[in-house]
Amino acid sequence: MDDLIRRAAHDPGAAWELSKLEKDPAEVVDAISRLDRDDAMALGMNFKKFPLGCDLTEIFVGTCASDLEKMDILGNCALSDSIGASIHVCAYAFADIAEAHGMRGIDLMREVRDLTEVPLDLDHFGRYGPMRFPREIIGCPGQCYAQGPPFNGCPRGRIHSRLLEKERDALADKEEWVRISSSVAVNLTCVQGGEDHAAPLEEAQEVASLARRYRKGVEAIMFVGDGYDDVIRGFTAALDMGVDVFVIEGGPFNRAPDRLDAFARTVAASRILAPGKVVVSNGAYEDECRVGLRSGLNGLITGFPKNHHGYMCGYSPGTAKRGNFGLPRVLRIIREEVNPALTGVPIQKTELEALACAVKVVGPENVYPRKIGFTSLGDAHWVCLSSTPLYRRVRVKNTVADLARMAKDGSLGERVALLGGRFVSWAITKELEGLVDQVTISDVDPWVEQVTVENLRSAVTTDLVAAGSDDRKASAGADTTIITSTMPGLVATISRNLDNAPVTLV
Repeated sequence: MDDLIRRAAHDPGAAWELSKLEKDPAEVVDAISRLDRDDAMALGMNFKKFPLGCDLTEIFVGTCASDLEKMDILGNCALSDSIGASIHVCAYAFADIAEAHGMRGIDLMREVRDLTEVPLDLDHFGRYGPMRFPREIIGCPGQCYAQGPPFNGCPRGRIHSRLLEKERDALADKEEWVRISSSVAVNLTCVQGGEDHAAPLEEAQEVASLARRYRKGVEAIMFVGDGYDDVIRGFTAALDMGVDVFVIEGGPFNRAPDRLDAFARTVAASRILAPGKVVVSNGAYEDECRVGLRSGLNGLITGFPKNHHGYMCGYSPGTAKRGNFGLPRVLRIIREEVNPALTGVPIQKTELEALACAVKVVGPENVYPRKIGFTSLGDAHWVCLSSTPLYRRVRVKNTVADLARMAKDGSLGERVALLGGRFVSWAITKELEGLVDQVTISDVDPWVEQVTVENLRSAVTTDLVAAGSDDRKASAGADTTIITSTMPGLVATISRNLDNAPVTLV
């Protein structure tokens, strides 16, 4: 494992081999602990390619705080929706705002869902529904983040006090909160020495089970802690619980001797181990944000003024305090640290629409955690999008089921070329198995093309041909050409370079 991880930092082929293996958290963390920071960052970025096509960077925005007016939270949510940012729902704040306006918490949640179409990421949710906290917690000025590491518990010893009677009063609405949400977060810091900061493990397990029953993505929130044993305990608990996404918190909760080495290594290990291949941070000082993004983070959770995520990401000791508007700062940090590729940085509404189209083409029942060959089809982003109004709004011309019907009636011919070597091409190839004689794969990235063909050969009996990244050659040798991208601009560009009229999905 040590040698493979060391090679995987700089060799995409070794990273691909490592991605196929069953991995023990302790072995992975131990091996990465022996890498220097540069190698750990390179390793994490290599693993941001897996599963293929999921190397996205995004933001999640906390739009709420208990002392906001209803008009303000609705406006914050509308703004987040307009830029394509997932909304991080702090359930206790939604419940507090609703109560102040004579409403039930679930009614405010419904209003936000009706107003927006991006994913809703539910946090601070317990066995009775939204957690409820006393005033000294909901109005916390962020002393721990302003004070800086190391974490020695809440400076005033007031975590994790809850108003359980209020929580029980809303028990009847509990499942509706999860049904409306796209993903649900559980806090696992209780197994890392943070018993005073989070609910018991048994409660997290109950919430995760409920989320899975409704086919929602499950996120595990963990500390960097000491950067070694604490990380292993968090990863082990998360994997035992069957979560999809890893959420890594640094800041004062990073008490490793070298904070930035520990943050980079924890993100790199998360990239390898997270089942849904999505890794974000809900709290990291500016220097941690930067080293984390260089190590393969998919996103940062930020927030509007008064929301605690507004100061938890992107600020530094002395400047991290309640009232900060984190979103503009996090946007700037991401754009300075991540190079744009096929998508914007961070992704915005157009990219979300393209992803939603991809899920609709493939069918939500066929995406992660379902596997084709050695890896899942898509990642946890895809699961979340299938539970949004955005998914219901987008339209596609052809799905994989439509293509199968066309193959059965002879419309596609015997040889099909697929332009684009990522998930949609995998699903199409699998669906056309036994219906066509040959599938040719072409992708602008030779490595993606090679891995796609290798992966599909392990899963289907159809004759597969690599086109050498030559779309024209692939198309000329086929009876039918299908452009597998769901980004309209890219589809138009590819179409202009072809002599025949290709089949398109959007």
